[in-house]
Amino acid sequence: MIVGVCSVELMIYESNSLKDKRHVIKSIIGRIQSRFNVSIAEVDLNQKWRNAQIGFACVTNDSIHANQIILNVLKFIEGDGRVEIVNQQIEIL
Repeated sequence: MIVGVCSVELMIYESNSLKDKRHVIKSIIGRIQSRFNVSIAEVDLNQKWRNAQIGFACVTNDSIHANQIILNVLKFIEGDGRVEIVNQQIEIL
């Protein structure tokens, strides 16, 4: 069993309040959950309204497949346009 884990710090451009931030993050998380088979949640920076940190994980039987899933999710996040990836950390366990 191979587990791929990624932590992503985001800068949210459209956010002027925590309510705006929640709207953007919930939208991104929901679309990622429906498109990719990953577990995802906001994990840190909850009280900052311009930054967010999300984490996601996938389980597979091949490390190459886990890496592909993670890279596809990151590419999806980058293509959103409302956020910018500031930092990312990938682990394949």
